[in-house]
Amino acid sequence: MFRLRSISLLSWRAFPLRPFSCESLITQMQKCTNEEQVFDLIETNTATLSEQQVGCAFNVLWQFQKQKTVLEKNVDHVRNHPQFLTLCSITTNHIPAMSDATLVDVLYSIKQFAVESHHPLIEALVTEAWKRLERFDTNVLSIFSTCLADQHLYFSPLMGKIADIVNRRLETIQDLRALSVLMVSISSLISPCFQERLVIRTELLFDTVNSSKVNIARRILLFLRNVKYSHYPLLERCNQVFIRNMSHLDLESISKILNLYQFLQFHSFEFVEAARGRLAEMTLPSDHPESFVRLFAALGPVARPEIKKQLKSTILLLSEELSSQQALIVLGAMEDMESRNSHLLKKIVSVLYKHLDNYKSIELLKIIQALTFLHFQSKELFMKLRELLLSRLEASVIPSEISVLVSALSMLPHPHLSETAVSRIEAVLPQCDFRELNDLVVYLMRWIQSDLVCLASTTGKQLDLLQKLDQLGRHRLQQSTNLDLLWEELKSLKGEWLHESLVEESIAALLRFMDEIDYSNIAKVASFLSRTNYLNTLLLDRIASVAIQQVEKIHPFSVLAIILPFSILNYDPPQKDEFFGACVQCCNSYLGTLDPGTLVFLGFSLAVLEYFPEDLLKKMFNIEFLARLDSQLEILPSSLSARIQFRLMELNRAVCLECPELQVPWFHDRFCQRQFNKDTGVMNGAQQQIYKMLAEVLGGHQCVKPSALSPYYHTVGFECILDKRKKPLPYESHSIAPRKSLGMHWDSRVEPRLPPEAERIAIELLDVRAFCSNIPHLKGKSAMKKRHLEILGYRVIQIPYFEWNSMAMSTKDARMDYLREHLFGEGKS
Repeated sequence: MFRLRSISLLSWRAFPLRPFSCESLITQMQKCTNEEQVFDLIETNTATLSEQQVGCAFNVLWQFQKQKTVLEKNVDHVRNHPQFLTLCSITTNHIPAMSDATLVDVLYSIKQFAVESHHPLIEALVTEAWKRLERFDTNVLSIFSTCLADQHLYFSPLMGKIADIVNRRLETIQDLRALSVLMVSISSLISPCFQERLVIRTELLFDTVNSSKVNIARRILLFLRNVKYSHYPLLERCNQVFIRNMSHLDLESISKILNLYQFLQFHSFEFVEAARGRLAEMTLPSDHPESFVRLFAALGPVARPEIKKQLKSTILLLSEELSSQQALIVLGAMEDMESRNSHLLKKIVSVLYKHLDNYKSIELLKIIQALTFLHFQSKELFMKLRELLLSRLEASVIPSEISVLVSALSMLPHPHLSETAVSRIEAVLPQCDFRELNDLVVYLMRWIQSDLVCLASTTGKQLDLLQKLDQLGRHRLQQSTNLDLLWEELKSLKGEWLHESLVEESIAALLRFMDEIDYSNIAKVASFLSRTNYLNTLLLDRIASVAIQQVEKIHPFSVLAIILPFSILNYDPPQKDEFFGACVQCCNSYLGTLDPGTLVFLGFSLAVLEYFPEDLLKKMFNIEFLARLDSQLEILPSSLSARIQFRLMELNRAVCLECPELQVPWFHDRFCQRQFNKDTGVMNGAQQQIYKMLAEVLGGHQCVKPSALSPYYHTVGFECILDKRKKPLPYESHSIAPRKSLGMHWDSRVEPRLPPEAERIAIELLDVRAFCSNIPHLKGKSAMKKRHLEILGYRVIQIPYFEWNSMAMSTKDARMDYLREHLFGEGKS
């Protein structure tokens, strides 16, 4: 009997009885309807809580928060509740006994209540998880990586260990949800090779995912943003998930997706159109600024005019209640909407002004960019901004911040710097990346131009700094060891610095790594060449060769970028037909997916190269496509919308003139009339000089017509008519209608009304923009214009600027002889 009692006591110590069994207490927690009921159970059972019950308690508390709206959440109340503190204290003692899943779930739940990372419980949980890391399954590992990311431990040794585990296990991972979480968490630590393996694995697993898994698709976008990789196949598949589930997306989700697309430069008209409809359905209380500001920012730029008006009226009423960040968001949305509503703008600026000292440097730059774009002027605001920026510049030692501050200062009136600020810039130059160096060059150029306008002398300090930047830029390009590293430098290079200082060094660097050009980087290299204005046939031939050989690996969204340099620079590769054919074939199956605007640019670029794919043109010149294009133009920025409309007109003109057999009608008369009615036709100095000389050569001003228009609205610098004996004909005689009368055009297949054997001559002065920067090779648009005018019956005389301004033609007599020779085929008079 004594032995039985001893065993009973031993059992009591090892397995103490509890008021409720483990299962029953967990069941009671799960049946709770609010946090107070959970806390009552914790208080009642403090002494007997097990590790499973602790885990359940945290999980139930977090589930309550997830079910609440933003206004209903009470995280602070829960975190500061006495029983929550008790629960944290108890949990510390149960950590060794917890299962892997419970351990990580508790850590995740605690982090959702904004408990500080240095809290003893969090430190203990992270330490225990580190010890077990190798045995974690993929799901547990993904949740733990999220907890580390919440603590901003992206570059910690622990995150590096997780990246290594993922790298080793990648081929065995089957759960895309867990993998997508891990990809976002470790994105700061992966190599290009590892990045490519992750993308390939994601593509393989994508079809195994339920099409309603929006969160997985959104995390894939986050990963691509983090690694700055616009991988079109994945972007497109994620986009289809979002479109299919649009009815379930809330305001916050749509806003985040739009921002990610903007960063990745992924344009989906189909998504924007669906999102516009979904956002317009949302009815948010106008007395809740935070939600309404988010709606204003997401819907405003893509809304129809009547909706935009309502949004602006409501935000005006809320303007007094906006926080500093909300005012910044509204200003950014107004910039995207191109809204120059002065009343609303003044209200927003008044809020911004009160909080200027609290904004980060990058936010100050955004404010100045938006105000500049919206043409807002305020001497008081700009003076305060200038003082604030200068004070920060003189104190900063961080290259990226100095670059931002200098960029902001360059946009303000009188962009001058103190000696201290210039010295600060000089000190950080070796640490700057190419984008920061480019920003500094832009600033210096504006400073020098401002001094010239104000008749101030350019200081040696400015020129010395500019020279240092040039030397540093050249050195960086020369030191690149592969094409990927070179691209990181080149992608930030633009503007005057590229064209005037570094273009030859950039091309030389690309030639060194020409063999590394393949399907993965061909679009990047081509887009850079489009910006340079520099014709290098070796690089273009390499691009054409790669496109032909690896066309099956090239995504259709990249085709426009690949073709563009050939079109701009007017270059046909040796395998012209095969190259263009491969590019068009690549796009054929995506003609219904590509944005209407992209198709217009693609069709025009091919037309410049005298390539007219029938399938593409039939797709574009029909009512359905043009209706979709009109819908897209409504939501695009006005400058881009105008460019697309003009390119469509030029494509329509090219098809009518060069492919009459396609029977595409000319439908741009009214558009052209509106465009050219805006043109005042003012001649510059060189044009006035040629006009006077032509009048002398031809026998009077009545024989030469400046700023003429062709039947298809080509602008012609000067036009004249010679009869069969090469005698100039005045426009007032011979019933020759001066075809400047807008709205009238004659069919290209009908001979214009001219005397027998007379010829109409177009004289064009070609400036530097008509030629490649390195050789006197005529660019695509000028070549196409000459081709079209000749089809219309003109004899075209193009006068290159380098001939007109040469030493051989430095006298008036020499220029007169030049004109006579080209007009009449004779030399000196």
